[in-house]
Amino acid sequence: MIRYADLALLALALPVFLVADLPIAGYVVVAVAWLVQRAVLFAAERRVAASLAAGERRAAVGVTAASTLGRAWFVALCVLLVGVLGDREDGLAAAVLAAVLFTAQLAGIALSRLLAGEALR
Repeated sequence: MIRYADLALLALALPVFLVADLPIAGYVVVAVAWLVQRAVLFAAERRVAASLAAGERRAAVGVTAASTLGRAWFVALCVLLVGVLGDREDGLAAAVLAAVLFTAQLAGIALSRLLAGEALR
């Protein structure tokens, strides 16, 4: 469950955005982008597992690198677009939410691997 702490934070952020009267456009854009990047992460993890099972370590590393960079760039582009096309406050709210979610996601992945005793790949 620690691995999915970012999704719990995303759900908890909606009431915070509503109560604090923060720009909802920033939340919506980051929420959609976040769910898309999580789907890409899920697909990439399956592909990495299949590559490692087949003994193709280079392919696994390539998929990991490409998906990690691609997901970060995708979310960053969405944040920039909401800031440019909407108000600056929309972009700021989106950037802060995305930063919190990335931090939670990275911490969740690291902690889940540490607790599972899984060696880092």
